Amino acid sequence: MEAHLQRIERLNPQLNAIVTVAEDALERARQIQATSSTSLLHGLPITVKDTIDTAGLRTTAGSLARANRVPNEDAPAVARLKAAGAIILGKTNTPEMAIPYETDNAVFGRTNNPHNPLMTPGGSSGGEAAAIAACLSPAGIGSDLSGSIRVPAHFCGIAGLKPTTGRVPMEGHTPAATGPLSLGACIGPMARHVEDLALLFQVLADPTQFEMGGTDLIPDPRELRGLRVGWYVDDGVAPVSNEIQAAVQAAARALADAGLEVSEASPPGVSRGSHLWVELFAAAAQKEIVAQYEGNESDAGPQVAALLNRSKKAKDTLEERIATAEPLADAVLERERLREDLLAWMKKTPLILAPVGATAAFKHGADRAAVGDESISIFRAFSYSQTFNVLGLPSLAVPVARTSAGMPIGVQVIGAPFEERTVFAAARVIEEAFGGWRMPEG
Repeated sequence: MEAHLQRIERLNPQLNAIVTVAEDALERARQIQATSSTSLLHGLPITVKDTIDTAGLRTTAGSLARANRVPNEDAPAVARLKAAGAIILGKTNTPEMAIPYETDNAVFGRTNNPHNPLMTPGGSSGGEAAAIAACLSPAGIGSDLSGSIRVPAHFCGIAGLKPTTGRVPMEGHTPAATGPLSLGACIGPMARHVEDLALLFQVLADPTQFEMGGTDLIPDPRELRGLRVGWYVDDGVAPVSNEIQAAVQAAARALADAGLEVSEASPPGVSRGSHLWVELFAAAAQKEIVAQYEGNESDAGPQVAALLNRSKKAKDTLEERIATAEPLADAVLERERLREDLLAWMKKTPLILAPVGATAAFKHGADRAAVGDESISIFRAFSYSQTFNVLGLPSLAVPVARTSAGMPIGVQVIGAPFEERTVFAAARVIEEAFGGWRMPEG
């Protein structure tokens, strides 16, 4: 704990990744050191994204309306980590209400990527990824509705898991995972290494009988031999850079070298993922955020203010509610049909390998990304991540390569529902093949 606090003091002023340090962290470490325990995370310092409630420790969701909010209770995910012996070191920065892929807000300001301060660490779990990548924290938890764990992990060169939807309780998170949002929103672990993700996941997750047999956190890679993997670098929505294509293909070769049956494939439904994300989640997220700012509209930052203005212009009539309900119902039905088709396909091909997004970390404030000769919106660039929130599948981002400018590139390993152990095993094969996390220079 002392080592991490010293590193935070030295590096955090430049990174702005940790926004609140727990005042009792060192005392808690002394108390735990004086006890004997067999708890799984005994004495482990961890950080928590600032959208997730921590009892007695400020939790703001990056909002001026909540700048001094101190919860009375831990979110269930935090309570599970504490019960296993972990110590909360601090809270990590997030964009206001966890909205964009850039970590910046009016409460704490901007977080910088530890590999290059001119670049964003991503969002919305950007502070968490930056803190872990720079060794300000060994591990922690973030949340993910549109790639918010996997995109920052990819940008910062660490590992991050979006679990099967519903596998880790979402209570105590702001915004709340209500209504349609419950189909895609997740809390999940972030760490420098896949094995550490598996350790935290064992504590965080509800147990299930559907996983691969065995009790090891991560199955022996030999258990994967003969398992089919389909990889793709074109979802029909966003082009990806040549460097990201090469990273996915390299990861595919590593799995093939480990004895898996790997081939290029087009999983059914992926081309509809980002469209369905908007249909399912955009209005629901807007409604939840509007409720959070009722009476405090003047505290909204630019992106939230724009959202509140759009909501104000919408007509709240019975006819309008019916008109918006019908597309939502259609989207839910399409989601179920596509998910059924994909799960049937995955009975023969249980693992999918894909980009996390179209590009590596972009410059602060960018609203478009250049991919080859094309300029695309930042939202469109991460259709590859959004799809697996829509479909509710476990998806793990693991580092593979670097761009010519030295920025990390990760890939996604996606499995069937509740098959996190299978995903961990494949991701560890990739991690070992390419070396995984590397300390940022400077």
